[in-house]
Amino acid sequence: MLKIEGLKVNVEGKEILHGIDLEVPEGKVVTLMGPNGSGKTTLIMTIMGFSGYEVTSGRIIFKGRDITHLPVHERAKMGIGLAFQRPPVIRGVKTRQIVEIAASVRGKEVDPYELAQEVNMEEFLDREVNLGFSGGEMKRSEILQLMAMDPDLLLLDEPESGVDLESIGLLGRAINKILGRNIEPVEGKSIKELKAARKKSALIITHTGHILNYIDADIGYVLIKGRIVCSGNPLEILRTIEKYGYKECERCL
Repeated sequence: MLKIEGLKVNVEGKEILHGIDLEVPEGKVVTLMGPNGSGKTTLIMTIMGFSGYEVTSGRIIFKGRDITHLPVHERAKMGIGLAFQRPPVIRGVKTRQIVEIAASVRGKEVDPYELAQEVNMEEFLDREVNLGFSGGEMKRSEILQLMAMDPDLLLLDEPESGVDLESIGLLGRAINKILGRNIEPVEGKSIKELKAARKKSALIITHTGHILNYIDADIGYVLIKGRIVCSGNPLEILRTIEKYGYKECERCL
């Protein structure tokens, strides 16, 4: 789904990412952990194509196509969706409208009210996007837009940040639905076959790891000082960090 090769990125003339190699296979959920200032958000924003993130070396391959220098809207049309760590307020635009816009990017039509019911956002549809929303309400608004867009690759920047435990569970269930991971029995098909049929992927930045209680991640990476230092089982990585801190990962670096 996504392959990053030797990616180096400058922000305001300073190199932040120093040759990143990372893969997100089709149908898999990948987590990215690391201390503050390690370059995690820079990586996500570069994958999405935002200005201010200058790729000086390397490539970003999405579904077999080099998108390294494509504009943001082209990447969105191809099926990349992003939920911000700190979503912006958009005055003059109703939440209902942004949901419809998100769907139209991918040539879809949706019922905003029906989708909003799944993340308890019905009463926010006629309010301006994120204006006066709490942290949890902003995150639910972001996931509502992704549900409407239905992307092939989800980029989630700390979805549990500023969110209470009840809302994390709600977000986790909604994300699983977008990814097709809310597996229900189907006559004539085993759970293994249903898992093999998954097509949508995700790259999730997480600090606390709380979201992993609700989303079954497949691969974990650790990013420190702009470099990938290890990869492996996400829960094992999380337990190591909880026990020893990132110093254990820096020792490997």
